[in-house]
Amino acid sequence: MKVIIVGGVAGGASCAARLRRLDETAEILMVERGPYVSYANCGLPYHVGGVIPRESSLLVADERVFREQFAINVRTRCEAIAISSAQKTVDLRNVVTGEVTTESYDKLVLSPGAAPISPSLPGIDLPGIFRVRTVPDVRMIREWIEGHATEPSGMDAYTGFQTIMPAKRAVVVGGGFIGLEMAENMVHLGLQVTLVQRGDQLLGPMDPEMARYVERYLAKNGVRLELNVDVSGFKQVANGSLEVLTQAGPVYPADLVVLGIGVRPENELAKKAGLAIGALGGIRVDDQMHTSDPDIFAVGDAVEVKDFVTGQWSLVALAGPANRQGRIAADVIAGRDSRYRGTQGSAIIGLFGAAAAWTGVSEKMLNRLGDTDYEKIYLYPNSHAGYYPGAKYLAVKVIFRKSDGRLLGAQAVGQDGVDKRIDAIAMAIQLGGTIYDLEEVELCYAPQFGSAKSPVNFAGMVAADVLRGDMPLSHWNSMENAFLLDVRHPAELAIEQAPGAVNIPLDQLRARLDELPRDREIYVICRSGQRAYYATRILLQNGFNARNISGGMLSREVIVGK
Repeated sequence: MKVIIVGGVAGGASCAARLRRLDETAEILMVERGPYVSYANCGLPYHVGGVIPRESSLLVADERVFREQFAINVRTRCEAIAISSAQKTVDLRNVVTGEVTTESYDKLVLSPGAAPISPSLPGIDLPGIFRVRTVPDVRMIREWIEGHATEPSGMDAYTGFQTIMPAKRAVVVGGGFIGLEMAENMVHLGLQVTLVQRGDQLLGPMDPEMARYVERYLAKNGVRLELNVDVSGFKQVANGSLEVLTQAGPVYPADLVVLGIGVRPENELAKKAGLAIGALGGIRVDDQMHTSDPDIFAVGDAVEVKDFVTGQWSLVALAGPANRQGRIAADVIAGRDSRYRGTQGSAIIGLFGAAAAWTGVSEKMLNRLGDTDYEKIYLYPNSHAGYYPGAKYLAVKVIFRKSDGRLLGAQAVGQDGVDKRIDAIAMAIQLGGTIYDLEEVELCYAPQFGSAKSPVNFAGMVAADVLRGDMPLSHWNSMENAFLLDVRHPAELAIEQAPGAVNIPLDQLRARLDELPRDREIYVICRSGQRAYYATRILLQNGFNARNISGGMLSREVIVGK
């Protein structure tokens, strides 16, 4: 059996190595149009910032490793340009010499990845404007920043003032993974960084109110944020520097520009071969990674797969899913009945010592789908036991079914312990778990690592209280003409308060119940929601109609914004 794999990196390289482990007799040819067959593209921004100082550290495996350890024939700088599914052949072009050869296959695996989106804007190919996809890309960025660039970044060769003086000002266009990671790393290098984003939030998979925490933290760490900005073009000025032009008029000066607008599946080869392309632009595959041609598989950032939670087709450009898809394709080629369960988009980003992470579906996606069978909670637990030094607040949002408590998604932001909480919830979602399972899950505890009531347990307990009717819930964006009861201490109101709220501290509530209306619904708030829960229980058991506003004043500042 002869298998050709088009594309290396995560999906293709994992497929090749797995297939060899399963089948010692298969003839495996892997082609990669770039100079490196397997490299850590997730580490590229950190090489720019010097966190990963040596470029060679980014190279996971080279041709020699694949040849000597796995007996895999690898051709770098070799591009697949045409597929004949009828003849079962692939035309391959040497990108250095231009020579075209034809190879036959029994099975073909496509792992072309996704290309950075590069809109047709005036000046987008000017020197000093960079994309971030490959090792050579970041090499040029480092050289440009240091002031001695040796290669042009635009379409044409150029020698200018920027090659003489180190860069001092950077503009990042786009607020996704690459944009934020590049912004952070350039701040660490001492650059003045402006990040412009077309929409009204960063990190599109998150809900807007959770993204607000990220935006505030970036600004606190020196990144100038400009949201709702449409870039209209780029211009080179007399001293060789750049200007980023916008539709609304403001101009942002820069010594270099990084484009992190997003990625688009590379589907041209598949499209020309007549393979089915989904509505989102990805190569359509089944749960065994077959394309519409049973002898052609596709994996990685170029494919459309089913969302595990919603069942909708989705594009997920993440290394974890790409690796698993490559492994599954190899299993199926080798005769095993492996299947991809779908993706839930579990992801994390680190920024200035903090992290933002998410898994499953967001609230805005549920709204887009017209799905109303859900509830959400906001909570702000400590990352570990509060009495042990170094505990940090976590901001957590959990989304679940109102009908049966099934977990749908979670998002968290914080400076400690974000990853393990989202990982735990991700596993629960994968197993079809509910909020009641979070209540009961037994997690390891010592004061420096967590609390006896883990944030994961705490989320389950709060959500279960809601569904059991112990804590009727409301949210800041769903109240009209409400009677608002603030149970915080009066000194706290000097820092922040909700307009029109009546203040009765929790420890005085039982003695002052006659001051509250029995003919109106009472919405109870505190700083984070915990004292409001205690107050809600008191009110309910004394015949009042009361609701806890989830997340209290901490959620108000990102939902209401003032």
